Amino acid sequence: MIVSRIAQAALALLGALPAVNAQMLLKSESKRATVCNGYAELCSRTYGNVTYIGAHNSYAVGSNNLAANQDYDVTQQLTDGIRLLQLQAHNQNGAIRLCHSSCLLLDGGLLSDYLKKVKSWMDSNPSEVVTILIVNIDNVAASTFAAAYQTANLVDMSYAPETTSVKADAWPTLGTLIDTNKRLLTFMDNSADASAAPYIIDEFTNIWETAFDVTDTAFPCTLNRTAGTAEGKMGLSNHFLDTYASVVGVQSLVPDKASLNQTNAVSGVGSLGQEADTCVALNGKQQTFFLVDYYNYGEGSVFQVAATVNGVTYDTSKTIAPPITSTSGSSTSGTSTSHANSAATLSSLSWMQMGWASVLLMGSAAFGGVVAL
Repeated sequence: MIVSRIAQAALALLGALPAVNAQMLLKSESKRATVCNGYAELCSRTYGNVTYIGAHNSYAVGSNNLAANQDYDVTQQLTDGIRLLQLQAHNQNGAIRLCHSSCLLLDGGLLSDYLKKVKSWMDSNPSEVVTILIVNIDNVAASTFAAAYQTANLVDMSYAPETTSVKADAWPTLGTLIDTNKRLLTFMDNSADASAAPYIIDEFTNIWETAFDVTDTAFPCTLNRTAGTAEGKMGLSNHFLDTYASVVGVQSLVPDKASLNQTNAVSGVGSLGQEADTCVALNGKQQTFFLVDYYNYGEGSVFQVAATVNGVTYDTSKTIAPPITSTSGSSTSGTSTSHANSAATLSSLSWMQMGWASVLLMGSAAFGGVVAL
């Protein structure tokens, strides 16, 4: 009698197993990413073995400001295909503002407001992995950055590695980051503190960089900055070309807009495509990140380069936001503002702002000879 009941119970349990397994499988299948950053082929790739195009000084938007580096705001950048957002953070009376060299020259607003735009876009695009790289100019504490991430509700979406240093091959796959909704990775060049903000990752123990503010089209893809050696780290190329210009009477380095179409091109001398090839030939592996100015010059050429490096096919019919000429005014997608919340163009700074800007630039030039904006 007892044996019979046990047998009946066992049969009932076995009969239920297929249904339970089917439900579990269905749940698992529903969470599994099938397209990652626009391509099914990238889902199985580790984060460090994918190439991303980044917006140099993503917040520095404007067509009439020599301190600007982009035509369109972060929402349009992400929509067009930018997946690395570089920021320059400044401490202004206890608040973190995104400014280029000085908030008197170009003020991109509060970090928390910028992050809210990123959060909104990522909520609407659940199959995308995005990276933020913070240049912490004023050595602001990681806990202060954490407060901005909390305000923007980005903490839960941020990936926090188990160790402070991760080999390029050891990061999770894009599919895993998407499945777990840990799709935002943030690196900071100094003052990262895992105890205060484990999702703000130290840059130079994980990434090596090439030189920046270059005026030579060679772009040799050689080590310029990192902690220790480049061995096992992700590579970042600063692929933007500068030229010299006089800003409030001071010789300064500004984006070489006249050369942008070639700098961002698929092939040719000084092109992004040429540097991508150089990196592979020199280092034996692809660069993880390429930072560019005015990514929209070249009609998507920068994204075509990344697709080629990643071994996927870029859709050349995709529409990218067009370049905005200096005579057409500021970007309708949102422009940077001055410290007084008015249009921040070097040509329209108030006399007081211009005076302070001159003092700032001349003081900087006294130490280095040339100021890089």
